[in-house]
Amino acid sequence: MDTESTHSGYSYHSSRSGRSNRHGDRSRERHKPSSSKDSSRSERSVVINPPDTPSQESPVHNGEPLPGEPTPAEAPGDDGQDDNWGETTTAVTGTSELSISQEEVVGLGKGIQDRTQGFRRYLPLAVGLCVGLLVLATPLVFLLLPAVMWPDRLQACGAACEGLFLSISFKLLILLVAIWALFLRPGRASLPRVCVYRAFLITLTLLLTMSYWLFYGVRILDAQDEDYHGIVQFAVSLVDSQLFVHYLAVVLLELRHFKPCYSVCVMRSTDGETRHYNIGQLSIQRAALSILEYYYRDFPVHNPALLSASKHRAAKHLAGLKVYNVDAPGSTAGAQPGNGNQSRAMVTAAAKRKDNAHNELYYEEADYERRVRKRRARLVVAVEEAFTHVRRMKKEDEQASPSDIMDVREAALAIFPSMARALQKYLRTTRRQHCHSMESIQKHLAFCLVNNMSPKAFLEAYLSPGPTMQYGPERWMADQWTLVSEASVTSGIKEGTEFLLRCLDFSLAVTVKGIPYIRLTEEYIDAKSHKFLLLLQSETSV
Repeated sequence: MDTESTHSGYSYHSSRSGRSNRHGDRSRERHKPSSSKDSSRSERSVVINPPDTPSQESPVHNGEPLPGEPTPAEAPGDDGQDDNWGETTTAVTGTSELSISQEEVVGLGKGIQDRTQGFRRYLPLAVGLCVGLLVLATPLVFLLLPAVMWPDRLQACGAACEGLFLSISFKLLILLVAIWALFLRPGRASLPRVCVYRAFLITLTLLLTMSYWLFYGVRILDAQDEDYHGIVQFAVSLVDSQLFVHYLAVVLLELRHFKPCYSVCVMRSTDGETRHYNIGQLSIQRAALSILEYYYRDFPVHNPALLSASKHRAAKHLAGLKVYNVDAPGSTAGAQPGNGNQSRAMVTAAAKRKDNAHNELYYEEADYERRVRKRRARLVVAVEEAFTHVRRMKKEDEQASPSDIMDVREAALAIFPSMARALQKYLRTTRRQHCHSMESIQKHLAFCLVNNMSPKAFLEAYLSPGPTMQYGPERWMADQWTLVSEASVTSGIKEGTEFLLRCLDFSLAVTVKGIPYIRLTEEYIDAKSHKFLLLLQSETSV
């Protein structure tokens, strides 16, 4: 169908006619739900062009009546009107050339967000690189400008001056390595606010450098100082000051938070998994970053499938409770007592079923543990048989020719089908099948065969849930964490601080408590107090 021609033809169908004026007020409320339902089926934007304004008594276009309009002979009577015209009429709308779908809007916003995140990720590295180049280039410029601008007037540089050249060279080399080690590292995360100490150090470095430049421009460049030895000493003093600033940066950024001062309790919202950690003097955002690193290392992987059983059980008990309206308009006076007795009986039955909920939970957990033990035993036997077959084949390969020896990857692929069914059933029973792909299992099996590991070492990754970092990033990596805190995220943590780390599926509630002051006393025990005397009687009873 030609969309444009259809749109232009049916645009006049939205004009008001005499019949529409007569029937519009009478049937608007009757057909409002169906029209709103039809209009909500399309997500595209609709453009309604204003039609021409023909006569309201006989709306025609090009001498022909509009579709659905009666002929002049049928105009006086309304007997031929279809009562279901709201359900049988098809409305065709056009699409604007400037309209975009909802998916395109989401994709556009995601692209802008990705570019913003990349910019924020590399911005601190770029700022550190620029400041580092400024710090390293300033002393060299101080030494080169007099030799270039007034070389004939400079005094000769003696042995002491040349020794300063050697000193400044090694100091600049040490400063270069120190700046690279502390400031030119790739960022581990993107924090919501700027680090206060890092901003303070950058400001202090720029202030120090600009102060030296002002003094150098006024006292040396304008006066064209001829004492080159004094200029070299001035450059050496600048390098020494920069080394002291770098030492201050090491203390504030690296050493300050090593001493533990607070104990934090981290609890996952979905299953209540809890861990406790000791941290030092940190801001809220830096403490959140450290807690997330601990989370990926220590917490078991989040498994939403384990929560579905309790939700299903609660929904089943709620479904058994039914409420009846005994005062409904259609119920008679004689039927109301019967309905009341029936509703009370249903409530009583639901209450009895609720009293037996703990029995159902007990038997469900017992049956689940039984099935897990059964699947586990089958899996252990299958894996042990597979590894025994591999050891037997390894002894046979030692006597075979080199061309017949099987590669480790081929051996893993050969024995994997013998244990695949038992492993798949066990992972389904424990609801962890989404954490392990077939490729990752085969890779782990090949790794165990190469390093001559036991079947128990191979099964350890599947019998118990491991830490979050054990699995691939596509299984656990959250796209973005949100830090929710009442206090400013740049302020330091203190006793009673609480904040929330939220991602798409769950959240981590963090509570901070101070480590108590420990008073340790000493008690001296005299060495002579351990001596005792044993007296034995010469006569003993026989």
